Amino acid sequence: MTLQAKARIDAALKVTGQVKYPSDAAVKNPVYAYFVTSAVAKGRIKSINTDQAKRVDGFIDILTHENTKGEIKTQVGYPGFTNQTVETDEIQHDGQIVGMVVAESYEAAREAAHKVQIQYEAQYAAPGFDADGITIRSVEGFDANFKAPRKGDAAKAYEQAPVKIEAVYETPTQHHNAMELHSTICEWQDGKLTIHEASQFVYRRAYLADCLGIDEKDVRVLSRFAGGSFGSKVSCTVRAVLAAIAARRLNRPVKLVATRSQAFTVTTYRAETRHAIKLGATKDGKLDAYIHDSFELTSRPSNYNLAGGIKTASSFYNYGNVATSVSVVNADRNMPGWMRSPHELVYMFGLECALDELAYALNLDPIELRRRNDTQVDPISGLPYSSRSLMQCFDAASAAFGWANRNPTPKSMRDGDWLVGLGCASACYPANIGASSAGIEMNADGRVKVQIAFQEVGQGGSTVIAQTTAEKLGVPLENVSVELGDTNLPPGTITAGSNGTATTLSALLDACEKLRERIATAAVDAKKGLFSGAKQDALHFTTGGLTGRAGTESLAVAVGRLGGTARVIGQFARPDAPANAVRDLGRGIPLFGGHRAKDFVAFSHGAQFVEVRVHARTGEIRVPRVVGAFAAGKIINDVMARSQLMGGMIWGIGGTLHEATEMDRRAARYVNTNFADYMIPVNADIKDVQVLLVPEVETRLNAVGAKGVGELGSIGVNSAIANAVFHATGRRIRKLPIRLEDLV
Repeated sequence: MTLQAKARIDAALKVTGQVKYPSDAAVKNPVYAYFVTSAVAKGRIKSINTDQAKRVDGFIDILTHENTKGEIKTQVGYPGFTNQTVETDEIQHDGQIVGMVVAESYEAAREAAHKVQIQYEAQYAAPGFDADGITIRSVEGFDANFKAPRKGDAAKAYEQAPVKIEAVYETPTQHHNAMELHSTICEWQDGKLTIHEASQFVYRRAYLADCLGIDEKDVRVLSRFAGGSFGSKVSCTVRAVLAAIAARRLNRPVKLVATRSQAFTVTTYRAETRHAIKLGATKDGKLDAYIHDSFELTSRPSNYNLAGGIKTASSFYNYGNVATSVSVVNADRNMPGWMRSPHELVYMFGLECALDELAYALNLDPIELRRRNDTQVDPISGLPYSSRSLMQCFDAASAAFGWANRNPTPKSMRDGDWLVGLGCASACYPANIGASSAGIEMNADGRVKVQIAFQEVGQGGSTVIAQTTAEKLGVPLENVSVELGDTNLPPGTITAGSNGTATTLSALLDACEKLRERIATAAVDAKKGLFSGAKQDALHFTTGGLTGRAGTESLAVAVGRLGGTARVIGQFARPDAPANAVRDLGRGIPLFGGHRAKDFVAFSHGAQFVEVRVHARTGEIRVPRVVGAFAAGKIINDVMARSQLMGGMIWGIGGTLHEATEMDRRAARYVNTNFADYMIPVNADIKDVQVLLVPEVETRLNAVGAKGVGELGSIGVNSAIANAVFHATGRRIRKLPIRLEDLV
């Protein structure tokens, strides 16, 4: 692989500002939209007065529940979720969309929206955990497909364990806050709708089409680039429905950009969770009991949950006996959703902190405790891991970090006024894989075009696609162009769950092989030529053209036999996929998961090591060093893999020490809905971040041999920091974020 192949092919466009994001789309004669959102968290709308709004110069229209009845056929969003917007007078959460003003300019729309006067019949709103009026439901009670992992008699084993710990761990509400604001442009032409909207799955258009009562084939979604998403841009959205309705009414394009503050309530977020964990072990550190009862906040009456996280945690160590449960807590909040590493980040936090507590109770090195309970077999199902290099990650990271120099006694390491603490934790993420198609067009001059309705959200997808295509077809990287993010292209997988590289490249490999077969067959069947009468499967692409035992034939000749252009479409679906998995992609139904095949389980693994410094007088916390080692099968592009892992590690620091969406529980309203008050790390907070890639051969999961890394890097950092804070101060902080007020 050349150095050139490692660089992002879209880098120059991005750094020079030439990339066009959805809100940059050029449309003729647009109008602008602005949301009106509720000022109460629960109740009903008594009246809406738009007299002052209509006096604003440039005002055109306003959409509310009073004038959209019947236009929204069903609710759009995450399939199966039930929050409603602009359909009735009911208010279900603070900041709910209750109207949308349309005007000739953004400024006029904003001014008019703020002049809409709404009277509410406010009711008490339950803000979250421990509030009056919440409901608590077991996921097993409403989801027939979910069964909480259990094995043996964990309660008895815990009671009889010589060494045991019991604690409750909590994670907060956090919001995605991608740099790119949430935007939508809708435009109708001849009864067909074009939507420009940042998306992690453009073929989700089927749900939007249902809302509008039109055929999904009459909806085109364009999302060539996204300025960050992290789970907040998975589905077509309510805003797209409203913008489409307004555009249809006015027969003009509608441009809608939600504000940073509005994004806290009109999009999804990471909901708070609570985990009651018990661990029991023998005196030599062998686990014999793992009990984990978890609670997750969700909206009312949503069934959204992260129960998959308990399956990962329950499979991670050789526990002996296991008992788990998952419950959702319904409150009067907006609907949560997937946020980077959604399941594992919150579930592994409690587990990895509990293991550190157990290590201290046993007077055992935390790495050694993990080593003694490492397993190559899923303790629940009994299936082997396809590959598992967890301890190799710990060995590599601990050596680079200098763990051997650690004094294990809490409060024993100091540098002047700074208490120094070292902590570690495991990282893991399911090796998800789904289904995809990929189109390739090769011209006789060696130019190649790849077309996939896959989404570039900043992870480098277009680069690894171009890189792989160039290598497989023997053409220079600069000869490969990649088209993504358009429902006019062959359907691709969802950009989520760290499945994109493995899934997309699997379809691409199939397309490359089909292209080879087609061109080679034409060469073999030709009455004359270098390979006439040869075996088709003996011909391959190399630098310069089609190569076999007789030599190399130029692409100009080989592709020229097919009229100068060869086109194929490759497909891939994991082995246990339904027969119509690829076709279903085009209907907005992604195939997702696959890390629990019939004969093995598959995860990416890692080890996180953190140094913290806590000021002895002020409680200020600093993280001067983070070292992470990761094993994820074949690394397709080490530059991009390191970048993603490093970004995840940095987010892990922010998610542990900075990020939390604060709430006024009296009103069930968020209060820090901006970048001034919502804390995120800045350059001064991030010092030395080191990423190590541990070699790992993966042969069972897919032909590419790759596992995902996109979400792996952020997992375990929170636990490692919390463990390091204990080592530095002797204080166990079990609730995130960890702030200086917790340590003063």
